[in-house]
Amino acid sequence: MRKITFATAINCMDGRTQLPVIDYVSRRFAVDYVDSITEPGPDRVLSQTVDEATIDSIRRRVEISVREHGSKHIATVGHHDCAGNPVEERVHFEQIKKSVESVRSWQYGCEVIGLWVDQNGRVYEIW
Repeated sequence: MRKITFATAINCMDGRTQLPVIDYVSRRFAVDYVDSITEPGPDRVLSQTVDEATIDSIRRRVEISVREHGSKHIATVGHHDCAGNPVEERVHFEQIKKSVESVRSWQYGCEVIGLWVDQNGRVYEIW
């Protein structure tokens, strides 16, 4: 019997990003399922150290995905027109880079990438 495979997406709660990110991540890593960890403006949250409680919550949820589902790949996501993080695109890109570095520092042994979802729902790997 074939083993079911997982990846993890730390995504915004915005419904416009859910399906495009799941589709991209499942194809990119050839996995069966994508565990979704949602938070308003996760690129902002993970790129700063201001909200440690939220960061710890995200980290615990990622750990469940890695430990219990065997996820080997994690994507952090920022997107156009984010109500939880209403900043310019270039700031999102900087935050996505920092969020990838932050998640890598958790040392789960996973590949971590940064994704951008544009105004048309297209997903781009930017880090």
